[in-house]
Amino acid sequence: MSWQDLLQAYLRSLSLEKGFSNNTVFSYENDLKRYIQFLNDQKITKVEQITSSKIQDYSELLAKVGLSASSIARNFSAIRSFHKFLIEEDYTKHNPTEFLETPHLSRKLPEILSVDDISKLMDCPDVESPNGIRDRAILECLYSCGLRVSELIDLKIENLFIDEEMLRVFGKGNKERIIPIGKEALHWLKLYLARVRPILTRGTTSRNRIFLNRFGKHLSRMGMWKIIQKYVRQANISQRVYPHIFRHSFATHLLENGADLRAVQEMLGHVDISTTQIYTHLSKQYIREVYKEHHPRA
Repeated sequence: MSWQDLLQAYLRSLSLEKGFSNNTVFSYENDLKRYIQFLNDQKITKVEQITSSKIQDYSELLAKVGLSASSIARNFSAIRSFHKFLIEEDYTKHNPTEFLETPHLSRKLPEILSVDDISKLMDCPDVESPNGIRDRAILECLYSCGLRVSELIDLKIENLFIDEEMLRVFGKGNKERIIPIGKEALHWLKLYLARVRPILTRGTTSRNRIFLNRFGKHLSRMGMWKIIQKYVRQANISQRVYPHIFRHSFATHLLENGADLRAVQEMLGHVDISTTQIYTHLSKQYIREVYKEHHPRA
């Protein structure tokens, strides 16, 4: 069978057997067409002629033409899946990707807000108004607890333990974790629950979610985005600010002030500590910048 025939057989298996979406199948097709073109250019007509070094050469070629590390890793994943399919369907017994490692992805350091910018944002909501109290509680909770935006909008009253100063969230994979609430966040949260939320509910079915919009329904991601952007403009912060940046800032500021890495991992709900360690790299970078800026002989 030609490379094109093998590719079509593979794409059919993705669509019909694995139920991949049209967009996903299209993405695999594009990546593998490029790979097959490389094989044709190399005069390779059989799977048995492909060596691991040839695939490494192909990865280097992708880098030379300007593909990002994430795109190269995606291409490699498609190639590995394609060769696995050829073996499973008895087209060949040879797998040139068997002992190849996935290309290393350099991890981009997350963006954070400075402590001063966090303070500016917190001071923006008009806490004489109901919406201002709600918005201050939202900002405080995002930063104080390091929550993902999905976790905040899904937060329910029964998962708030005010006396213990803790809250329970269900993160990725519905994994449960318990997080402390800072005194500032707790103050504004209690004020919001006592004075504002009863007004917003208006007898609607909010499914016990804590944070509601002006119609008494739970906030959406877009609603949360608009709230944050409103105060970013008021605080005159030129940096790009989005909900997840509060989570990045939460972790980084804790580590900068001596928090234990394992404790931060637990609060963030990271399964792998290497995911949390990226914040230590960020912290070291911050320390270097402070040193260069303030040491007279830096």
